[in-house]
Amino acid sequence: MVDETLVAGIAIPSTSPIFLAIVGFHVLAGLGCVVTGAVAMLSPKGRGRHSKFGTIYFWFLATAFISATGLSAMRWAEDYHLFILGTLSFAAAFLGRRALQRRWPNWASLHVTGMGLSYVLLLTAFYVDNGKSLPLWKELPPIAYWLAPGAVGIPLIVYALLRHPIVRRSNDFGT
Repeated sequence: MVDETLVAGIAIPSTSPIFLAIVGFHVLAGLGCVVTGAVAMLSPKGRGRHSKFGTIYFWFLATAFISATGLSAMRWAEDYHLFILGTLSFAAAFLGRRALQRRWPNWASLHVTGMGLSYVLLLTAFYVDNGKSLPLWKELPPIAYWLAPGAVGIPLIVYALLRHPIVRRSNDFGT
């Protein structure tokens, strides 16, 4: 049996002070992602609040990815899938950010898709790892932890791709 530490009703599968310190840092970075990502998504697009919080989201996500990589390395057999989700989340955000910075053809669609998918994958990793300990979520079958964030997030991304004027304008002539 693995030694574990119980924090706020959530079992952390280690008693190692190093592992627990990295988990604490990772949780703070993840919370930063959730808050700043939501603010960026819900803000008017363009320079200002959206770009400021989007940039902060990206750097919180980079921090969460680095800490997740360390945690996964310490427990690879149990957590490799979380590393994969983290890698995909960060890669999606990186590509979404780069499409905006370089103004690639269809940059707005690529930006919305990349940043949106990064948020969906971030939440997927959270629920896959913690769903079994969360109120209401623990009543769901484990497959729901994998599918629920996408079931909510992907239709919202598609809606933004079809309706947002910046996306529609940027796709007209690749500007």
